[in-house]
Amino acid sequence: MPAQDNALHFQDALALASGIRRRELSSRQVTTHFLDRIERAPALAAYSEVTAERALAQADAADRLRDAGILLGPLHGVPVAVKDSVQWEGVSASLGSRALQGRISSETAAPLRMLAARGMVVLGKTRMTEFAFGLSGQNPTQGTARNPWDARLARAPGGSSSGAGVAVAAGLAPLALGGDTGGSVRAPAALNGVVGYKPSSGVISRAGCLPLSDTLDVLGPITRNVADARLLTQLLAGPDIDDTATLDLPAGAIAALRRPAVRTPGPIAVLAPEAWPASLADAGQRAWHEAQEALARAGYTPTPWHPPATLSFARMADDNSLVLAYEAYRYYGTLAEDAAQPLWEVVRKRIAAGGSIAQADYEAALQRRAADMAAFAQAMQGHDALLMPACDQAAQALDADDTRHAGLGKLLRPANFLGAAAISLPAGFDAEGMPMAVQLLAPAGADAALLDCAAALEPVLAPATRRPDLSEWGL
Repeated sequence: MPAQDNALHFQDALALASGIRRRELSSRQVTTHFLDRIERAPALAAYSEVTAERALAQADAADRLRDAGILLGPLHGVPVAVKDSVQWEGVSASLGSRALQGRISSETAAPLRMLAARGMVVLGKTRMTEFAFGLSGQNPTQGTARNPWDARLARAPGGSSSGAGVAVAAGLAPLALGGDTGGSVRAPAALNGVVGYKPSSGVISRAGCLPLSDTLDVLGPITRNVADARLLTQLLAGPDIDDTATLDLPAGAIAALRRPAVRTPGPIAVLAPEAWPASLADAGQRAWHEAQEALARAGYTPTPWHPPATLSFARMADDNSLVLAYEAYRYYGTLAEDAAQPLWEVVRKRIAAGGSIAQADYEAALQRRAADMAAFAQAMQGHDALLMPACDQAAQALDADDTRHAGLGKLLRPANFLGAAAISLPAGFDAEGMPMAVQLLAPAGADAALLDCAAALEPVLAPATRRPDLSEWGL
């Protein structure tokens, strides 16, 4: 390969697209480069299935179209990875579970069809937590993706879109599409030092994707920067009759998201520490204070924000878990209660617990959700986004009971319960060199303002690019 290929794996998607468009690169050249890296790094276990033959066929088609003067979109010819739950006809989709091992999809999910229609190249399916039910990213039955920042100790890759976060962080894909039901895009982004964006509910169609919770499931990108996250979302956003959530979102929200120029962000609020749903470890506190100091040096003075008395972030995190478990049981309870099924016992118990939740309690949580969404939108008037921690600590060693990263879920789940737009941004490192992150939230439908704000804060919070040492992984 040409010498310039050596840097391809850490270029952002927009740069790769520009090179392809100007014919400095071919889609096949870029795709082959990523496929080669994936093949050389099996220990990272980022992919559950690599669709190399299909990817090369898509890349060749993209090159032929470009040579004929036809570009299907701004990321024409650029490779992307997708979470295992995003179905692709003829490709396996096991939801990270041995109980569904070998199941082949008979349909292609709407977002994957749209990626292909925009000229993008799908490298394969990425690993995930079993049934998407867990934020550490651990999956002892099918295999756990490895956090690339530590080659010695098996640390949490973040879940449930674990392989997607690892793939982007390790240069095994320029960007990826994951799913976020209780933090599952933001958790792997936070623990791997990349960007994870959860759009408002209804921005991206979930039609054809394997579910966990109809109320809470959202698809979102994991990328190297905010610009790529916004662009991939623009390509996928819009109404779809096969996903009614997309029909409930005001059309103006999508129009604003597609605004050609990023505007200067408006006022930013910062969640008062006494309202945090989880306390931070010492490393988390240091990272948070360093982020505040960086913002102050850059001239930002976020307004301390105290939520209304009815809007408890800790309670919303718990309510999110209740709704998730109740709905997950309706899909997978039969499997969980069948002792012969080879489920990880931790996930089996999580799903089975949903069977003991009373319908009245579930319906009461949904009523609280509607009230919380309205209260949050009202209280956030005059602010573009709410800044709060994304993780209480950096990635820790995996533990058999999967309790070590409980604080991560408490911090991330409230955004899901609010149906909010939320984005995780890299924000420094702990003393062991592991990534830390903060997150921004905005009321449902305010995605454009959130992304404008995130784009402005991104270089302030992480002014220097830092990547994992991949030599121990054979890269």
